[in-house]
Amino acid sequence: MKRTAEAQWIGNIKEGKGAITSQSEALNKTNYSFKTRFEENEKGTNPEELLAAAHAGCFTMAVSFALTEKGLDWASLNTKATLSMEGFAIKSIHLSIIGIVPGFTAEEFEAITKDAEKNCLISKALNVQITSEAHLAD
Repeated sequence: MKRTAEAQWIGNIKEGKGAITSQSEALNKTNYSFKTRFEENEKGTNPEELLAAAHAGCFTMAVSFALTEKGLDWASLNTKATLSMEGFAIKSIHLSIIGIVPGFTAEEFEAITKDAEKNCLISKALNVQITSEAHLAD
């Protein structure tokens, strides 16, 4: 299986603009620029935000898969991925997940999320510190 995305850039780094399109076109000529990457309140995306979104999605699906493997028919999971940068280096990603998981203890949920933290495909692809925390909601 292969997945693709395309990026276009026109202009210099500070005033130029780009567009990102994913294979599925969920992103379709989505704006990205120096301003969307390094300044607040600019409309558009940036590579780090996309990486955080991909990691949140992959991690959440890995947790769901593990819960399904344990015989759980239903769960509600919500993950926030926080990517931290220093200068031009990604230093870490922190995954915070809140789950409504009937019949599971906090310890069981934590064990599943720690496994997903290490083993989801995006975690395996990255060479940065990745941490997570898990919370069960009522």
